[in-house]
Amino acid sequence: MARKAVAQELSRERILEGARQLFAEHGYQTLTMRSIAQAMGYSHGALYYHFKEKADLFYTLVNEDFNMLLNRQREMLARTRMGDVGQLQKLMQEFIRFGLENPYHYEIMFMINDPELQKYSRTEQAECLDLFATVVRSVIARQPNNESKMYSLPWSLFMSMHGFISYNIHYKQSYEDVKKLAEQHVKFLSEGLLS
Repeated sequence: MARKAVAQELSRERILEGARQLFAEHGYQTLTMRSIAQAMGYSHGALYYHFKEKADLFYTLVNEDFNMLLNRQREMLARTRMGDVGQLQKLMQEFIRFGLENPYHYEIMFMINDPELQKYSRTEQAECLDLFATVVRSVIARQPNNESKMYSLPWSLFMSMHGFISYNIHYKQSYEDVKKLAEQHVKFLSEGLLS
């Protein structure tokens, strides 16, 4: 009985990993449960055993990916001091690293442009952005005369990181390929925050 449960769990994980790549490469609309199963060498019944429909499979992926990102960010924040520019730099660097080390995750989380799917990730995206905005605002609060930046700056910083990640994903650059550039980008953004 335990052996069967482990095999089913592994099968579910393989389905998720394979589906993640397929969604990122082909988009949500072009895929069906049957085409996902066929591309992975499964029967479509194996997919339905774990997921009731394609939307359920997609939402499971999005939820797992955001949980992974948020857990990594929260662990990093727990080791640093709130409001410190160094903390913000580490958070930004961690976000860039996550995106480039997990390009299929990142594309599903932030780059698939499909109105039907946006409802599946809206809550998780908001939670991720809120965490980032809280850290940015804690840094801004320590600077004089920065009240006007409290709401616009977190969004601008996030979009700058998103652009960096998206560009490098497009050109298939790994985090190690652009690590120095990422560090310089984060440093530049941080210096702009303090000016």
